[in-house]
Amino acid sequence: MMSTGGDKRWTRDGAAVRVFPPAIPLIAILAGSGLQYVWPIDLGLEIPELVRYWIGGVIFAGAVLLLGGWSVLIMRRSGQSENPWKPTTEIIERGPYRFTRNPMYLQMVIACVGVAIALANVWILLLAPVCAWALQVLAIVPEEEYLERKFGDTYLTYKKRVRRWL
Repeated sequence: MMSTGGDKRWTRDGAAVRVFPPAIPLIAILAGSGLQYVWPIDLGLEIPELVRYWIGGVIFAGAVLLLGGWSVLIMRRSGQSENPWKPTTEIIERGPYRFTRNPMYLQMVIACVGVAIALANVWILLLAPVCAWALQVLAIVPEEEYLERKFGDTYLTYKKRVRRWL
């Protein structure tokens, strides 16, 4: 908790993210699986199952382990939590944060694409942009508002230099 200057009210030091961000891609994957069961979309592509699993698996693992894992490691090494509702003590500008302001959210969307390929599920692929939009509205925007309030020009300069997604 922190004071809001001379004001006697107390506010939380953290972004006003009201959802558990990993739930958003999970919902997209489950919804896509359900839609595929009810209204299957078949593109007529005959890609062997093993090939799909390998391609989708590499995309999924690369996103989660490389992009997500690297981001979490950097966050923790800086003494911060990867949880968006916890306090941010500094703007991280190294590792994947050099080319995307939201590498953990980006990895969630890329993971959806990997699952879609592995399962040959067009619905999940169609829901991946919806997942990105939901992450942006429900998590990224509240985080950016918090970071702008807390770090001011430092964060605004970072925003100008590094793109939100890619």
